Amino acid sequence: MPWTASDAERHTHKAATRQLQELWAKVANESLDRTGDEGRAIREANSVVARQAEASTGLNAHRGSSFSC
Repeated sequence: MPWTASDAERHTHKAATRQLQELWAKVANESLDRTGDEGRAIREANSVVARQAEASTGLNAHRGSSFSC
């Protein structure tokens, strides 16, 4: 059964936006298709979303600090 974006919230709190939730579902489903391992699929999706969330946060923080100079 494929995962949906709404499933992301149960597996990671870092999928805070709809875009990250959709990314989580896409990665999890692709990994499940590739490996057949649900646990691995969830871990891979969590990892990708965490990296994407950090990149977005870091970029926003950097932009904010450059404007305050």
